[in-house]
Amino acid sequence: MSTLIHTSNDDVRVQVSQNSYSASSSIPAGDAGVDQNISTDGLVVSLPQIHSGNLGLTFLFRNTGADGNNIITLSPHSTDSFNGTIANASADSVASGVANKDWVNTKATANNGDYVIIRAVELTKWYIVGGVGIWASEA
Repeated sequence: MSTLIHTSNDDVRVQVSQNSYSASSSIPAGDAGVDQNISTDGLVVSLPQIHSGNLGLTFLFRNTGADGNNIITLSPHSTDSFNGTIANASADSVASGVANKDWVNTKATANNGDYVIIRAVELTKWYIVGGVGIWASEA
């Protein structure tokens, strides 16, 4: 019986697409699964409304701005909320679970590389499934 061995010099690579923001904007549902990099201070990214046809949408938002200089604001649809916690060394960032409240990477404590991963798990609720940094619910 012969043995077939396949060899290749090609690297196996998995690359995630990257978006970079320099102005406030609404993110389309079609950008789910693409890393969203935000390097400009004071931007607001509006999320798509959660409905039965887009459950499972997952977004990663990353702060690529300078330490202590880059506030990132994620704004849900008026009927949607952020739910969950990012555990940090200094404090827990807890989302309020209240509809129409933004989720913010606070400027004074922001660091290059802070991120949050959110997923539409049920109607009207974005769940935090991972993250680093100090994030807070809008008051």
